[in-house]
Parts: sequence; C-alpha cells; structure tokens
Amino acid sequence: MNKISKKIGLVSLGCPKNTVDSEIVLGSLTDKGYTVTSHENEADVIIVNTCGFIDSAKEESIDTILEMAEYKRRGNCTKLIVMGCLSQRYKDELLKEIPEIDYLIGAGDFKGVLKIIESSNGIMKTAVREPAFDFNESTPRILTTPSYTAYVKVAEGCSNRCSFCIIPKIRGPFKSRPIDSIVREIKTLASKGVKEVNLISQDTTMYGLDAGIRNGLVELLKRLAKIEDIRWIRLLYCYPTFLNDNLIEIIRDEEKICKYIDLPLQYSHDEILNSMMRQEREAEIRTLIKRVRDMIPGIAIRTTFIVGFPGERDSHFEHLLHFVREMSFEHLGVFTYSQEEGTRAADLPHQIPEDIKIERRETLMELQKGLSLENNKRLIGTTQDVLVEDVHYNEFLISGRMQSQAPEIDGMVYIERSEVRAGDILPVKITQVMEYDLVGEVKRLRNYKNLPQSSQRIQRGKIKN
Repeated sequence: MNKISKKIGLVSLGCPKNTVDSEIVLGSLTDKGYTVTSHENEADVIIVNTCGFIDSAKEESIDTILEMAEYKRRGNCTKLIVMGCLSQRYKDELLKEIPEIDYLIGAGDFKGVLKIIESSNGIMKTAVREPAFDFNESTPRILTTPSYTAYVKVAEGCSNRCSFCIIPKIRGPFKSRPIDSIVREIKTLASKGVKEVNLISQDTTMYGLDAGIRNGLVELLKRLAKIEDIRWIRLLYCYPTFLNDNLIEIIRDEEKICKYIDLPLQYSHDEILNSMMRQEREAEIRTLIKRVRDMIPGIAIRTTFIVGFPGERDSHFEHLLHFVREMSFEHLGVFTYSQEEGTRAADLPHQIPEDIKIERRETLMELQKGLSLENNKRLIGTTQDVLVEDVHYNEFLISGRMQSQAPEIDGMVYIERSEVRAGDILPVKITQVMEYDLVGEVKRLRNYKNLPQSSQRIQRGKIKN
C-alpha cells in the first residue's frame, strides 16, 4: 500500500497543549500526502495522543488505546502508534501490558510519527526521547478547533517544582518559543479566518524569562494586538508568580486582550501551599486578586483548586471554603488530589481517603454553583460581545461565548436564533441567567420570545430573571 492511499486516524486526549501537538501531527502527515479519517474502522494507521497527568487521565488513555487496538482485529488498522505524556512516562509498562501497540513515541514527537509511517524498517518499537520544541510557524498544522478559534503554544515544559505535579519530568524544563515565530504563526492563522487566539503553555506568565527577557509576555501581547484580523487574545495557565502590574495594565488597556485571567491557585491555606511547594502564600494571593480586580474592573478570574492533598485537615478545607466564598471567583474548577509516583507529594504521610476527597470536591463545587449564579445575575441587563459558536444548537437558540468564557471549560451564552454565522462577534443583551450559562438577545432584535425549557444545556440549572 503506497503512502498516498493510507488513511490515518488520530485520537487526541488531554489538555489544549496536547491538541496543538495533535494538530501538528495531522498537518505534517497531510502535507506528505496522507489522508486523515475520523472513522477509526477505515484507518490503516491509528495514532493515540495520550495524557498522563493524573489517574483519571491515565485511565482514559489506557481505555482508548485498548479500544483502538480492537480495530487491528475488526478494522483496517495494521499499525497502532501511541504517543504523548503517558508513553513518555510509562513506555516499558505500556509495551508490556498492551502488546497490540506497534510503536511508542514520546510527547510532541511528530517527527517520530512521520518516520514510523514512512517506513517501519529498522525503527525501534520504542522511540521515546527527551521532549523538544520541534515546530515553528512554518510547520504544517490542521486545526481541530472551529475555524474561528485556535490554541497557540508559546512555550514547552515547566520549571516549577510543585510537589504534586509530574509535568516537569514528562515535558522537561520551561522553554519559550521565539516571539517572531509566534507572531508569524498567528498572522497565518488570522489570514485563514481565526479571530480568537488562546495562548497556552504550562506557565504562560513565565514567557521569555528562560531567555532572559523581562516582561516577555507583555512584549508578545503588544505585537499580537497589532495583527488586524485577530479580535480576541486570551491568556490561559497564568501562574500568579509573574502576574505583575505591567501585564495587568496591558490586559486592561488593550481592547483585543480578553478581560479574563486563568490563575491556578491550587489552595488557600499556607500550610498546604507550603507542602505543595507553591511560591505564593495566602496574603500574597489576596493582594494579587485585589490588585487585579481594582485595576481591571469586571475582570473574570478562573482558578483551580486541589482538595484531598496529603495532610489536609477539616480546618484546612474550611479555610478553603471561606476563601472561595469571600473571593467569589467567576469560574472555578476542582481536582481531587492524585497520588502520582515520582512526585514528592506521593511520599508524604497522611494521604486522604478517596471518599473524603470526592466529598470535599462536591462540597466546594456546590458552593461555587451558588457563587457563579450570583455573579451571573450582575450581568442581567448589560450588553456583552459574544462570539457565536453553534448556529445549529436547536430550532430556537444559537450558542456562543463572551470574552469571560474560555472555550470548552466555561459556560455559554444562549441567544435567540437569528441570521448569523459561526465566528461572528455580536453585541448581546443578557436577559436571563443560570448557574453557569446565560441567555440573551442580539441587541438589534426586538420582541424577545420566551425560551424553550426542553434543551439539555438549559436544564443544567434553573433560569433566573
């Protein structure tokens, strides 16, 4: 079978950083003449890009590998390639436990994928190497996101040493991309219709510091804001350490930069923060949040917390509940602690039983549900720019997102159906709210109709006028 007739199937798991890796793999293969299919039973080669961050992600990755391995028996698949964080971390174990895997390569190694598919002769079954930044603005890429939005990776790896996290060992130390490369890539994306760019890395606020560039992210944002066809620039994964006034000011002053900060805090109590080996303590976190909100009125802050960390007492958790109640974050995610081998936290005493972790997560999310509803109520009657996403949502409504809602992780805005296209950015008056989602009407429309109560997403929470 020649290479042009081969069909390639790819399953991408995990975070947006993995999504970018998968898009580069697809772009590199199609650039060489291969055909990509979304039907695994038709694929001659199946690639699984895995996640190995926490237990639930590892389980999903293994289940997916086993599911794809079935296509070697009942489909066209003759070659199963596994790549990504799980293979970087557990190469020997995976080959031993899942013999259906033909080739195993590491995280982000799209060149390794191409080499295997081009010719398997003389290629080792396991080819996991040190992670490297092997792409630039000229590397072919096929977006798997909608055509109007894209993730752009500004750095690889992580140099933080949080005691619970395995990422630095999987992805290596933090390494920034050259600023010119990022600018050229985003100009290319803009020429293809991308309006929203989501900047990602493991610690985006650290951009440039590894290369000795102070305020590197500020300089990058200044350059990106000049790209004419880009409308929204969003910052994701902004650790608090380097969120300084210069960065806060450009977020405030530059219209294209979304008034949204993804600020993973992980905990509130100093004892747990110290055990997590985080750099900030409660007083510094409080000061930072106040400064951000004072300098950027209306800013939406997303954060994440870990519950069930070793040694977390009831008093620690009560402190976290009080802190979240007081801060009233616009968006909040909660993870239960995952005891990851190879991390310092895995060897700490006083590991928390799983049922207590789950109970604490549910308690915190229930608190956040009410806080989110109260925050949303403040938006009733205001007009917000909304990026239209799904014009086929149902016969009455279309869906979209505000600047304060990141793709895939935050809520949605539902709008009365009108003649719009996906990718349009429209002024929408917010008329009704739920715990996480909002409802509105395009500002130019009148005689707003009652909403149907039958849609699945509407039923997530009771509508409040």
